[in-house]
Amino acid sequence: MPAVATATATATATATAAEPSVCAPLPVLGRDVAVPLVTGGEVTYAALDQAASAPALQRVWDDVAAYAPYYGSVHRGAGYLSQLSTDLFENARRTVAEFLDCRDGDEVVFTRSTTDSLNLLAAALPDGCEVFVFETEHHAALLPWLRAGRVTFLDAPDSPAQAVAALERTLADRDPYGPALVCVTGASNVTGELWPVRELAAAAHAHGARIVLDAAQLAPHRAVSVRELDVDWVAFSGHKLYAPFGSGVLAGRADWLREAEPYLAGGGASRTVVRRADGGVDVRWHETAARHEAGSPNVIGAYAVASACKALTEAGFEALAAREDALVRAVREGLADVPEVRFLSLFGDDAPRVGVLSFVVDGWNSSHFAAALSAEYGIGVRDGLFCAHPLVRRLLGGDTGGAGECGAQEPGALNAIGVSFGAGTPEEHVARFVRAVRELVRDGARWTYRTVDGRCVPDASGRA
Repeated sequence: MPAVATATATATATATAAEPSVCAPLPVLGRDVAVPLVTGGEVTYAALDQAASAPALQRVWDDVAAYAPYYGSVHRGAGYLSQLSTDLFENARRTVAEFLDCRDGDEVVFTRSTTDSLNLLAAALPDGCEVFVFETEHHAALLPWLRAGRVTFLDAPDSPAQAVAALERTLADRDPYGPALVCVTGASNVTGELWPVRELAAAAHAHGARIVLDAAQLAPHRAVSVRELDVDWVAFSGHKLYAPFGSGVLAGRADWLREAEPYLAGGGASRTVVRRADGGVDVRWHETAARHEAGSPNVIGAYAVASACKALTEAGFEALAAREDALVRAVREGLADVPEVRFLSLFGDDAPRVGVLSFVVDGWNSSHFAAALSAEYGIGVRDGLFCAHPLVRRLLGGDTGGAGECGAQEPGALNAIGVSFGAGTPEEHVARFVRAVRELVRDGARWTYRTVDGRCVPDASGRA
């Protein structure tokens, strides 16, 4: 079977142990897209909301385009294209397992997203399982366990050490003989701060609990090793990993997944279906990852995830992280002398983090500020509560002015502004963002804005 053509390999960066080199941005789609400004003219769009969705790597797009003519059904056909697509799908599973440094016997299940992955695991919890989760989690990691039974929500810690100590105290009080699960993030989608995953895993295991890592914000920015972190499961989304084709991953221990009822009932999850004499139906379900992958799988999504995993591995996470750290410093140092700007953090301004920063601007509604960045400077950022309402309320001292759904807010509400970047972010976009924030704080918006459905939008009346 011939191999599907791949894109030209991205340049790799060699990093020394003492001082990793800073690589150039990886080529991504949309890097040359021009957007109109309300003040006239156009500018290259600066995509600085990559914690929500990152642009596709050019390599991912090229790999998918090369495969597209060979597209066929997976696990469901004897034809050449079906066999090739099946092989591609299963090879993608192996690539993801290597990317995550999975253990022998671990399963890699393809899902739709991190949210889907954690809901799948929640549906697979054994009876009586207790779940422990910090209030700081994204809703994708905070809410699925509500259906599972007993859930203990831990208060936001002030430091990594406090997080570990709080978990140890809480687990020490539980029934040591019953099943338990801890859910933790690897990097906050609000503050970008890195969490002490290895230490939290050790605390969980010391008290007979298992642990699942929400790596949605971690995997695009840092190497994730299931073995080294000693987590039982890891979940992430393709659309944050520069592979926006509707695929996610749940990888880890097979036993709870194998013993649970299929997440979805249907073809692909079933091995045999037999009609009984009494009119009923007997079903034998698969005992591998297929058990939870009913329906025709998203082979393009899985292949895109695998392509992104290869591209990031070849580029080198040390070099990518060094470049990202430089961008974080550029933002923080560029706005250090603007007293109206206050960055949000749990662990302190110097805490290690990925390329995610959130802040508030005194005297500004966050929606108004974000709208002005977009309309007047061509910069896309996030504003609101970032689908992590308890955490943002904690960081803002509880004063959010009555926020609504994720990404929305009521007029006048005090919410945060989020800026995030990644492997494909040009330095110019970060420099433009810093300049724009300084100008808006100093001079105000150059255009008038009005509220529509709870959000600020440019008004047709024109300049302010």
